[in-house]
Amino acid sequence: MGWTTVPSDSQNSLEEVLLATTHIRTYWGSQHLTNASGFFFQRDARLFLVTSSHVLQDQLTRHLPDRIEIELHTSAHDLSRIAIFSIPLFSQGAELWTRASDTAGSVDIAAIEIAVDRLPEQTLLRAFNVSNLDAGSEDVAIGDDLTVVGFPLGFHDTVHYLAVARSASIASAYGVRFQRQGYFLTDARTHRGSSGSPVLRRRRAAHSARSLDAWQLLGVHSTRMDMRTRDVIEDESLGLNCAWYTDVLLLLTA
Repeated sequence: MGWTTVPSDSQNSLEEVLLATTHIRTYWGSQHLTNASGFFFQRDARLFLVTSSHVLQDQLTRHLPDRIEIELHTSAHDLSRIAIFSIPLFSQGAELWTRASDTAGSVDIAAIEIAVDRLPEQTLLRAFNVSNLDAGSEDVAIGDDLTVVGFPLGFHDTVHYLAVARSASIASAYGVRFQRQGYFLTDARTHRGSSGSPVLRRRRAAHSARSLDAWQLLGVHSTRMDMRTRDVIEDESLGLNCAWYTDVLLLLTA
């Protein structure tokens, strides 16, 4: 039992970021509640699933699942072969996921550790790590192109169980907490179900285009941003979104 990285003979045919992203279904008992997105993050020998906090619990909307299910690939040669993996959210009433807050309040990112010894045999996945958080010598600035990889409205390749990517750009001063919150803005077309998607910037330095090393993990997509004063007839939606800074993953996975 355990998980493996992508075999060398499959690296040329599949972008690794698609094996680092997974579809999440939330449940209360046997009742399916919502769809969402998430991604894998590795810290030393530990493996985590990262998503938005509100996917796992949202008191405001009374969204209170007790478990989630994710889809895991089990063959490098046949991507239609998957296993459904159930992850409990509580043990004896205690939350099994970690979340964080800062001076402005709650941060909408959660991480839950995956028991690697429970993974199905031949589980095939990739995981971001601390190196993906580092921009290296490259500048990150407003207007930079981004990619949001996830499952909008639960939509994905239901034969091969792979996410889809939406184009985006940085829409606020990167590195500045927008309105003192722990996020920056992106300009992208997003939908329900995208919550928890990794917000990525392709590195300009030389990397294998299909390797996970080619991506910097800038944020976690949370929600669409709008104005309560917008005239819903006269004015289109802003098309802006909140992406929470991923440096908090160092705390959540410590």
